[in-house]
Amino acid sequence: MLSFLRHFTLAAALIAGVSSRVPAQDAPATKRPDRAQHHVFVINNFRTESGVTLPQARVVYGTYGHLNAARDNAILLPSHYMANHHGYEWLIGPGKALDTAKVFLVATELFGNGKSSSPSNTPEPYHGPRFPVMTIRDNVEAVHQLLGQGLKITHLKAIIGFSMGAQQAFQWAVSYPRFADRLVATSGTAKTYPHGVVRLEGQIAALTADAAFNNGDYTAPPTKGLEAFAMVWTGWLYSQEWWRRELWRAGAKPGTTFEQVLHEYRTNFIPGADANDLILQMRTWERHDVGATPAFGGNVEKALRSIQVPILYMPSETDLYFPLTDARYEAAFIPGVVLKPIPSLWGHTAGAAPNPADAKFLNDNIRSFLAAKGR
Repeated sequence: MLSFLRHFTLAAALIAGVSSRVPAQDAPATKRPDRAQHHVFVINNFRTESGVTLPQARVVYGTYGHLNAARDNAILLPSHYMANHHGYEWLIGPGKALDTAKVFLVATELFGNGKSSSPSNTPEPYHGPRFPVMTIRDNVEAVHQLLGQGLKITHLKAIIGFSMGAQQAFQWAVSYPRFADRLVATSGTAKTYPHGVVRLEGQIAALTADAAFNNGDYTAPPTKGLEAFAMVWTGWLYSQEWWRRELWRAGAKPGTTFEQVLHEYRTNFIPGADANDLILQMRTWERHDVGATPAFGGNVEKALRSIQVPILYMPSETDLYFPLTDARYEAAFIPGVVLKPIPSLWGHTAGAAPNPADAKFLNDNIRSFLAAKGR
């Protein structure tokens, strides 16, 4: 696997299985605090925004570090598209922004990633295409229960999110204005605007055009559809200049050709991902709008004005998913925002440290922001 795919193949790397609700401070002392411990939190009769009640909703998450006796050193890291809870390790560990000797990290996984409750792992009557569309608010509500009921955490030092994780960070700021002291959003906006919906619908259309998809009731993976989906997605992932300069060579073996790069994206984009899971998370993505939060009447500007805590807003200068212009539009309504664009040619991925320069920029700025006092 080419190294530049690592942020989008995390679901395949998930280590299955350890049960939930065991706080990280109870782990054996030999465990390294900068390595994840794996948990599952189960919510019975979870009612979604769509009106469907799941008999059981599972939230998979990882923890790093140790929760202190006052339970006030926690930071939430909500996952991005199809990722598992390892997706923020570019921020975690010695010399990085998040020192697990001081903070306790909770990294959660979105519904639909194949490990948390998803179309692929939920029994009938909600299996496959019958799984309810989940919103970002559904994910925030589930994690709010995880923190409060499962971990007895009632306040966070910070919430840090990339991409769909940034969408969750904005939703936390609107739904629970004082739950966290600070927020960081990289490569993600508070609403998915119409052009983003068009992109996502194009990717869904590419996947579902395969006759093997069979309206979501496939008996084998719709391979042609999955490959078409991957190619459409790849066209939006990086900047045009990234491709012109052939920056993919930074993570490729000597002698790798452009044709081999495209083949890798086409056939190995998110290994093992289920088609219905991919679609479910795209539906979650395209429906995101903090303005649709109850009490804001669909007004995204009003919702953004309600944010009460400092937020470091870090769009990528070359993001085709969440354009810089959208971030500038939103930042104009957010009190106390620090807008800090990432000067990168790596497009959307710049918000998750795909290269040493972006990693340094992100870690340095996030570290300084979290250390600042007051607003």
